[in-house]
Order: sequence, then structure tokens, then C-alpha cells
Amino acid sequence: MLKLTKKADYGLIALKHLGVHNGRGAASAKDIADRYGIPQPLLAKILQKMARHGLVVSQHGTHGGYTLARSPEKITALEVIRLMDGPVLLTSCSTSHGDCDHTDKCNVREPLQRVHDSILQLLDAITIAELMKDKPEPKEACRGGSSYVPAPGGAVLQVL
Repeated sequence: MLKLTKKADYGLIALKHLGVHNGRGAASAKDIADRYGIPQPLLAKILQKMARHGLVVSQHGTHGGYTLARSPEKITALEVIRLMDGPVLLTSCSTSHGDCDHTDKCNVREPLQRVHDSILQLLDAITIAELMKDKPEPKEACRGGSSYVPAPGGAVLQVL
């Protein structure tokens, strides 16, 4: 099962929040964490990592916090997931380390590679701007559970 970590989920939540509130000033890690029920120290680390990699801009001072470094149309779910989780892998034969022990006998390698490539294309097509179109911001904080990422064509990816 393809499963995203909470870091990737929280990163996407934070970027969507920043996109929705773009132009209203910077948002602090504490404000975002409180709104969505995310552990604040973990979110702070996620936002710092995203700042180091050019997804958000960190502003220090009294009115400091985070803003998007690029427009929401230019940040993809795949970029965030790779930053937080590393390479997206469906099977062990999808690694960059080469073939597995069963490559010469495997009869599903090519079909699974097509599935893998399709998933990558799907995640690369989902932007923060698309996530912003989904559902309005919650009135109450999220408390764990699953979130759903809309995909082009009506498909939905579940983030556990």
C-alpha cells in the first residue's frame, strides 16, 4: 500500500493553509498547528525544512511566520511528498538501486512500473492551488485520521 507519512500530510496541510491565507500576512507554525491539531514542534521542523528547500519563506520578528515562496500553482504534491518522505516507491523494483532478485522471472514488473509512473504523474499534477479548491478550511481543528487528496479525473488518494 502506498502510504504517506504524517510529515507529508502535515506539509500539505500547512501549504494549503498558507495558500488560502496568501496576502493576509505570515502565519506562524503555532497558529497553523493549533488550527489543525498538529504537534507544533513537528510542524515547526516541517516548515523549516520547506523553507530550506524554497517552498516557503520564513519571516522573523513580531509579525513573522511563513508565507509561500512560490504561487500555489507552482508547488506540487509530489514535490512536497518527495521532500518529506523521499522517493515515492510502489515496489522494490522501482528503486534507483537497480533490479531485484526476481527481475528476470518477474511477469508483473512492467505493469507495476506503469502504475508507479501513473501515480507519480498524478501527484505531480496536483498542485497546492488544486488542494485549495477542494473543501473550505475546517472550523475546528483536524484530530488525526485520514485526509483525502483530490486528483484530476475524479480520483482520490487517501493519506493515512
